[in-house]
Amino acid sequence: MFTGMIEGTGTLIRLEPRGKDMRLSIRASLDPGELKTGDSVAVDGACLTVVSFHGRTFTVDVSQETLRRTTLAQRRQGDEVNLEWALRLGDRLGGHLVNGHVDGRARVVARQSKGESLVYRFEVAPEHGRYLIEKGSVAVNGVSLTVNSCDARSFEVNVVPHTARVTTIGTLRVGNEVNVEVDLIGKYVEKFVRNLQEKKSSVTKSMDRDFLGRHGFL
Repeated sequence: MFTGMIEGTGTLIRLEPRGKDMRLSIRASLDPGELKTGDSVAVDGACLTVVSFHGRTFTVDVSQETLRRTTLAQRRQGDEVNLEWALRLGDRLGGHLVNGHVDGRARVVARQSKGESLVYRFEVAPEHGRYLIEKGSVAVNGVSLTVNSCDARSFEVNVVPHTARVTTIGTLRVGNEVNVEVDLIGKYVEKFVRNLQEKKSSVTKSMDRDFLGRHGFL
């Protein structure tokens, strides 16, 4: 589990295809501290498992499914990525609850300066856009951001100078793709409500005139 509060960036120093999967070696800009083999780390918002490390360089495996859903397949040696170590019990929850399970990609369709901040608009698939709400949360390349406005196909966020400086968000340009994880609470609520509606519909359909007649109500 993560919070979307990026702790630093890393440089991709090696990309090794392994069949339909890939192995990435990343040199972190920050001290990994107690990082060890088997730990989880969010790389541009995707939760990956550390398979080896030496100093500030660590290696992770990326599955075919993760490559399909994220922008990691587009990355090249020398690219910068956002990094966040997994949340520990007792840590402050400064952003919002982030699984590191990327829902899909979005594309930058507008970028403008507004005061000291940057305002981005992203185009997103409708199956993901339906979970976005105004003033709700969204993770973009692992960064926890507040949704300024949204519709079925796009959403807008404001990036303050600090976030633009310490993450890769400030380098995005129109046409770039990003990883997006919508608020997981919305997905759970939707499934819960849908199950209730389906159950109610099933009960209603079974109580027709024949059913009521056979049980003495007509």
